[in-house]
Amino acid sequence: MNREIISDKQGISMIAIFIAGTSSILSLGLEGEKDVWLSIILAVFMGIIVSLIFIKLHLIFPDKNLFDICEICFGKFISKIFILLFTWFAFEESSQILINTSQFIRDTALPETPMIMSRIILLFLCLWSVKEGLEVIGRWSSFFIIPFILFVFIAVLLLIPKMDINNILPVLDKGISPVLKGAFSCFTFPFGEAVMLAMIFSRFKTKKSYYNVYIFGLLIGGICALLLSLSTVLVVIPTEALQKYYSAYSTISRINIGDFIQRLEIISSLVFVIGGFVKLNMLLLATCLGVCKLFNFSDYRFIVIPICLIVLNFSFIQFDSRMHFADWSYSVWPYYAFTFEVILPIIVIIAAKIKNKRYP
Repeated sequence: MNREIISDKQGISMIAIFIAGTSSILSLGLEGEKDVWLSIILAVFMGIIVSLIFIKLHLIFPDKNLFDICEICFGKFISKIFILLFTWFAFEESSQILINTSQFIRDTALPETPMIMSRIILLFLCLWSVKEGLEVIGRWSSFFIIPFILFVFIAVLLLIPKMDINNILPVLDKGISPVLKGAFSCFTFPFGEAVMLAMIFSRFKTKKSYYNVYIFGLLIGGICALLLSLSTVLVVIPTEALQKYYSAYSTISRINIGDFIQRLEIISSLVFVIGGFVKLNMLLLATCLGVCKLFNFSDYRFIVIPICLIVLNFSFIQFDSRMHFADWSYSVWPYYAFTFEVILPIIVIIAAKIKNKRYP
């Protein structure tokens, strides 16, 4: 398969939007309650530590993605198990992102439109961009990263008059336990999902690029997520924010400066849909690459349409209801995702160290 080279800016933009796109409507780490900011900071550092594993793998095996590295480290047979697991993780998360994005569109903008229509339209756009390749997704991301960051800072500045510092005081009022719980939840979604980036990234311009892309991408995405989540807690108390599906979206809707600057939640919606679109593209690409590696196909483009159709169907049978999806995401996802985001990558890096040679 042709290995596309993307620039540092494109890679950083993709990771930042991948990480922070959902934060435009969802607040992260609310399990940390008043100390949500500590939970997110801790989760960012955890994400960076895990990302160092993928950086090291890229440096040991240059021009290889995670699927290629698994094949090199474990051989043709055992590697199929790891490739299948990572592919399943990307596929299953594709379905969840499709569910979340289409549900949000229906709840906030098109309540009378059948759910299948928004999902088909979104997947049709993704189908085109995934077929065009990683470089096109990178260019698209680098174009939107500046408006994305500007929106975050403008929204936070306009919310300052409604903030109450007492909402996050006293620090560590309930001890360290809520902070750790919030950090674990926040790490598994979205910072630990850097594993999916390793599935599609293979070539950058220099060795230093791997550090720049992963570390700066996570930091930019983490800062955006931190600002939006902290703003939400400063405006509304954590218990109230936990009761809402789209807590950050609801908070931004409160912006009202002189009855002139208001209704900015529409921008929040746009940013979220853009973030969901970028993330879904990357997950679909990872799924296609994984399937190609499993069956030794030379090119992934001819299976993009079948994969999109399977994701579409799976999104309707994966969960019984919106409440089922929310309960699974809150109660099961962190422990389920931890296996793919931490345990399996640790096994891969240990195998790579044992291999102890650079693949030509």
